[in-house]
Amino acid sequence: MVREVKVKFVLNKLKSHDDWFLVDYTVNPFMGCALNCTYCYIHGSVYGGEETSVLQVKTNAPEVLYKQLKNRARKGEYGFIGLGSSTDPYPPIEEELGITRELLKIIYRFKFPVNVNTKSALILRDVELLKKIDEKAVLPKRFQGKLDHGMIVSFSFSTVDPVLADIFEPGASTVEERFGAMKKFSDEGFLVGANLMPVLPFLSDSEKHLDEAIGKIKEYGADFVLVAGLTLFGDKPNDCKVRYYKILEEYFPEVLEKTKRMFKDSFAPPRDYQAALHKRSERICRKYDIKSKII
Repeated sequence: MVREVKVKFVLNKLKSHDDWFLVDYTVNPFMGCALNCTYCYIHGSVYGGEETSVLQVKTNAPEVLYKQLKNRARKGEYGFIGLGSSTDPYPPIEEELGITRELLKIIYRFKFPVNVNTKSALILRDVELLKKIDEKAVLPKRFQGKLDHGMIVSFSFSTVDPVLADIFEPGASTVEERFGAMKKFSDEGFLVGANLMPVLPFLSDSEKHLDEAIGKIKEYGADFVLVAGLTLFGDKPNDCKVRYYKILEEYFPEVLEKTKRMFKDSFAPPRDYQAALHKRSERICRKYDIKSKII
């Protein structure tokens, strides 16, 4: 289901600079997400809103962004814009509507750098526009000598196993399509990477799975890979914790109780699990000589 909405703001300033994704601002052309990933945190968390099952199109987003960016540029308040922080900027309907593309044109006009995060190969449509942003963006002073790109292209995966991906990410481009798009951007000279997040406990977080995933990410030209664990929110039927457990019950009943014991009443796994995951992924990144952070 798709609904058109009007918004007063589309550019959101973060309270503090995000050192992981390097962003100061976020822009989301849509509310809700058409990719329908089972584990998505917008279902049940404070980031999702009331109707996450409905894809809401911010029809006036381009004109609103124009005004906001014009004001920021006039003040010299340049910073990376995170495009796709709470909804994928390239849902299937984007091919028809082109709202994300219009936003990118405005971002290019005002020379802001961007970190775009997607699970969709539709981003290939905008290679030339993204290349212009990469070349013309004004970087904040803190990146001088550390970064020479105004565009970061990030592809998201929870797994590189096509069977698992089909189950948990039914609306996303296939793993193969995402890798193909990643290779194209790498060959075009972009700073490109993978957000391997969230890895799925007992399904895609093992040494074997991570080794395969990071090895392939390196093979297809990524400069970096960011790894993070699963979060699960809510107790309503459409909340991600309920949705995720239902999928486990149907497809992977052998890990359902282990997963429930891991999360208990929390939205995140225990700290010792997260620490072990970090250590494991860092070791594998060193093995494949790929960065575990953007800079």
